[in-house]
Amino acid sequence: MSQWISTQKGSHLRARRTRDTAPEIALRRAVHALGLRFRLHVSVLPRCTPDFVLPRWRVAVFVDGCYWHGCPMHSPREFKGPNADRWKQKIDTNRTRDRRHDAELAAAGWRVVRIWECEIKQNVGAAADRVKSTTESPD
Repeated sequence: MSQWISTQKGSHLRARRTRDTAPEIALRRAVHALGLRFRLHVSVLPRCTPDFVLPRWRVAVFVDGCYWHGCPMHSPREFKGPNADRWKQKIDTNRTRDRRHDAELAAAGWRVVRIWECEIKQNVGAAADRVKSTTESPD
């Protein structure tokens, strides 16, 4: 496959944060306000680092960016431009990795909560409640 082609339209993607994004911080604040305590960016398995974990309940929380993880509502259906094939491959690879991590974490006794960034932007309280309900469920 060819190299990435730098474009003016894609230049804003170079400086995107991977940690401590606005949706992630908003969710952490809401979860903390519910009285839950967590640890940030703990590597629980090799090459698997959730955005935060609630170790007492063995819950791993991932905040998935709509674009990067292929949100069914907000991810592009079709990529355009000189890097279209590479973007499709990148998103597909991210989705495959996410599913693999979910399975590996479950096999290791962790419960996984994946929350789309759009869910947090729409209703951070409901997203935090999803995390809390995971800690309350027996398994």
